Amino acid sequence: MPNKRGRKFLNTPGPTHVPDRVMNAMHQPTLDLSDPEFLDVSMSCFQDMRKVFKTEGEVFLYSSNGHGAWEAALANVFSPGDKLLVPETGNFSNAWASMAEALTLKVETLPGDWRRAIDINALEEQLKKDNKGEIKGILIIHTETATGITNDLPAIRAAIDSAKHPALLVVDTVAAAGTVDYRMDEWGIDVTVGASQKGLMMPPGLGIVAAGEKAISESKKATTPRLYWDWKTRLEAEHYRKFCGTAPQLMVFGMREALNMLFEEGLENVFERHRVLAGATQAAVEVWGQAGTLSLNATEPKERSNAVTTIRVSEDIDADKLRNICRDEMMVALGGGLGDLSGKAFRIGHMGDINAPMLYAALSAVESTLGYLNIKYGSGGVTAAINHITDIKKSQSGPFSY
Repeated sequence: MPNKRGRKFLNTPGPTHVPDRVMNAMHQPTLDLSDPEFLDVSMSCFQDMRKVFKTEGEVFLYSSNGHGAWEAALANVFSPGDKLLVPETGNFSNAWASMAEALTLKVETLPGDWRRAIDINALEEQLKKDNKGEIKGILIIHTETATGITNDLPAIRAAIDSAKHPALLVVDTVAAAGTVDYRMDEWGIDVTVGASQKGLMMPPGLGIVAAGEKAISESKKATTPRLYWDWKTRLEAEHYRKFCGTAPQLMVFGMREALNMLFEEGLENVFERHRVLAGATQAAVEVWGQAGTLSLNATEPKERSNAVTTIRVSEDIDADKLRNICRDEMMVALGGGLGDLSGKAFRIGHMGDINAPMLYAALSAVESTLGYLNIKYGSGGVTAAINHITDIKKSQSGPFSY
C-alpha cells in the first residue's frame, strides 16, 4: 500500500486514541522503584481511581488487559466449584463465563437477546429460584462492547435486593468507565473490573479492579490458587508489592495524566460529551438505514451505549470488506462484528479522547465507503450527525465542548 499523508483515525471500541498529553507523560526515563517522585504519582492514581468508580473500596492495578482484571476478580473472591450466574449480554459475557469455567467455577447462564439489555425481571426470578443460595456471584457486563448496549446497574442491584439474594455483584465496566456515570458504592457493586485502553484514554496495558468491604472479606476465605493476582499480597505495606514486583512506571505516569484530563474536563461533562457524540452516531446510522441495508443493533434507544455503536448489515453485504476499505483506503479504523455478529456487523467507537470533528471524519469515511462499494444507503447521515450536535449546542450556553 502506498504511503498516505495525514493521520489515521482510530474509531475502534478499544484501543482508542491516546492524547498527546498522555503519550508525553509516558515519554520519560524510568526511575528507581522507591523514588519518591514515582511513589507519589502511583499512590495518587490508586486514590483517584476511587473518584472515577465512586468508591471507598480498595483499588488494584495490574500489568494486564481487561481479561487479566477479569481473572483477578474471579480468583480473589471465589473458590473452585462455586456457582456463578452470568446473564448473557453478548460476546464478552460469554468470554467471561468461559474464563470462570477454566478456573473450575460452575456457570449458570441467563439467556439473553444480543439486541436488548439484561431482562431485569428474568434476573430477579432466576435469583428467587436459588432459595439455597448456591449462586455465589453474578457477573455483569456494564457496556457490552460487541452489541453496543449498556445495562442498567441500579435496576440490577434492585432486582438482587428484591430477591433477597446474598451473591456478590461483580461488574465489568471496561467499555463504560469514563463514558457514563458509575457509582460503585451507591449501587451496591462488590467488585469492579476496568482497563486502561478505552474511556480512560490510555494505551492497553493496565487492568484495574476495585473491591468493596464484602468482597475483601470473601477474598480471605477464597481458595482459588493465586499469587500474582492476590489482593492480600498487594495490600501489604511495601509499595512494590502493590504491583507484585516491578511497577509499570510509564503506564502509571500516563494514567496520572489521563486522570488529570478527566478531572479538568469534569466527569459530568465527560459523560455529556459521550452522550452527545453517541446520539450523533446513532442519528447518522438511522439515516443510512432508510435504504434497508443498515440498522442499529440496539433496538431500544435508552439502552444504547455512549461508548460504541454496533451496526448490523443486510446478508448481501460483506461487513469486513467495508471495514477494511475504511481502514486501508480512508485511514479510519472501525471495529468488526464479534461472536454471533461476526461478519454481520461493524462497530464505530466514540469514546475516550474524541470530539465532534473527529467523529465527523469517521462517519464521512463510512458514508464514502458505502458509496464506493455501491451499498444502498440513505443519504445525509453525516449531515444528521452534524445537525444533532448543532441542535443540542443551540439549546445550551457556554463554549462548544464536543
